[in-house]
Amino acid sequence: MMKKQWLIGLGVVAMSLASFGSQASTYPDRPIRLIIPFAAGGPADLVGREYAKLLGDELGQTIVVVNSGGGNGVPALNQLISAPADGYTLLLPASGNITIPSKAMEGKDVLGLLAPVAQITQSPHVLVVSNTLPVRSVPELIEYARQHPGEVNFGSAGVGGIAHLGMEMFKHEAQVDVVHVPYRGTSQVIVDLAAGQIHALFSSMPSLQPVIQDNKVTAVGMTGPSKGSYTSSLPLISEQGLPNLEYTTWYGLFAKAGTPDEIIERLNQATRKVIQNPELDAKFEPQGVEFVSGTPDDLKALVIKDSQKWAELIDEAKIEIM
Repeated sequence: MMKKQWLIGLGVVAMSLASFGSQASTYPDRPIRLIIPFAAGGPADLVGREYAKLLGDELGQTIVVVNSGGGNGVPALNQLISAPADGYTLLLPASGNITIPSKAMEGKDVLGLLAPVAQITQSPHVLVVSNTLPVRSVPELIEYARQHPGEVNFGSAGVGGIAHLGMEMFKHEAQVDVVHVPYRGTSQVIVDLAAGQIHALFSSMPSLQPVIQDNKVTAVGMTGPSKGSYTSSLPLISEQGLPNLEYTTWYGLFAKAGTPDEIIERLNQATRKVIQNPELDAKFEPQGVEFVSGTPDDLKALVIKDSQKWAELIDEAKIEIM
């Protein structure tokens, strides 16, 4: 009797594994949801929708984009982890959503909830200064801040975001007393920057390009190398007296932890093909957005490295993350 029960149990396991393998081999056989943790119309949404269209063409299925902004990306993450681990719900966050801790996720292993698929993009931040300051380079900004302690302010899209942490990195590396002014989003910061109410800002080129082109602000440096037609000509901040001030922002594709390896590999290979499409470079290269490819392990290593870097800075600067 025991032997018969054991054989029946073994058969059930075998049937489950066969069904599991069959599901992975036919993936995808229905539309896929891609959650973007930002509002429609922003840089992440524009990149995500273009990528989703091409990924859908490559997979032979519709990719339905779902915008779920706010909450440092936590609501979007919760949507992913509440869905089945079957590859039909995916998340396309920015690096800060995954690597910068928030109180809502305190004590949770964010990476442990996710299955990394592929990094999609990378782009450095641009440091811009208001034309109301007599500053046209990073060394000049450092010198001006030293001569006017507590008078130079940096805007950001909110406490604990990468723009804020870039400012804290600048403050630490340059050993200057500058003031952080947090906003609720980037758009109003840029308006006030152009008007001279904010003196400096770290942000992505797509957000800054209009005010730079209108000569309302001056771009003085990049936080990392860029191949963009405009950004490639900007000097690196790390070569202007602050050798340790270097970082990039990125978008990455994640599934829920427990998603079959075969599905992760299918998505990774499809993504590698998609980002070789010249349409992407033609549309986003002028904005300093570089499309990259890599393995799931590469993305996992990047998350770990950036998480450690920002955690150390947050601890050192005693930043209270919301």
